[in-house]
Amino acid sequence: MIKPEKDAFGQEIWAHYNGERSVEIVEVETGYIDASSGPPAYFSEYKDWPKHWKRAIKFVKGRTIDIGAGAGRVSLYLQDKEYNILAIDNSPLAIKVCKLRGVKKTKVISITEINSKLGKFDTILMLGNNFGLFGNYKRAKWLLKRFHSITNPDVRIIAESNDPYNTTNRDHLEYHKLNRKRGKMSGQIKIRIRHKKTIGNWFEYLLVSKKEMADILRGTGWKTSQY
Repeated sequence: MIKPEKDAFGQEIWAHYNGERSVEIVEVETGYIDASSGPPAYFSEYKDWPKHWKRAIKFVKGRTIDIGAGAGRVSLYLQDKEYNILAIDNSPLAIKVCKLRGVKKTKVISITEINSKLGKFDTILMLGNNFGLFGNYKRAKWLLKRFHSITNPDVRIIAESNDPYNTTNRDHLEYHKLNRKRGKMSGQIKIRIRHKKTIGNWFEYLLVSKKEMADILRGTGWKTSQY
């Protein structure tokens, strides 16, 4: 759980929920700073989702966990379709917004705290590039093995990642090179979120190509499927 004074992500969602102008500022460990589409996207409705999301959501089945639920856009849609869904996020304010928007089942926990006490799941949702929440290669392997041991047979993970190599940004390419020098994956980034005066904690986020994702899955009990 993120402490209130460090919950920059939650603060930006809370601000947008209350009708205030809100921008997501992402700071990379190298000093690179950028603004993402941020808060408005976290509140988007099904009609505004990208086509690949609309296609992916059709493969949800049974009891579902929405990892990194944010403002609850996916959870609310599935709940309206009468799915049994649990929305989780490590941001207390984000989960507060989820509840206020009508998400019935929520929990403030991080991806590393998911365990058998939450019960068995048939679908693990990681849309919105939330494959990145695995953080790094080693942690991804460990978590995937854990997920495999605490889920129902025929469970599926519906995950999304940005291919880090689809860029011509010189700063990004230099960061890739630095990461490889340090023995890390090219798309393993260390970032923090800023909102007004609130500065979040540093955390690792992992962007992978299809080939890298398949490599991470190897030996964890999971495999990739192309739909």
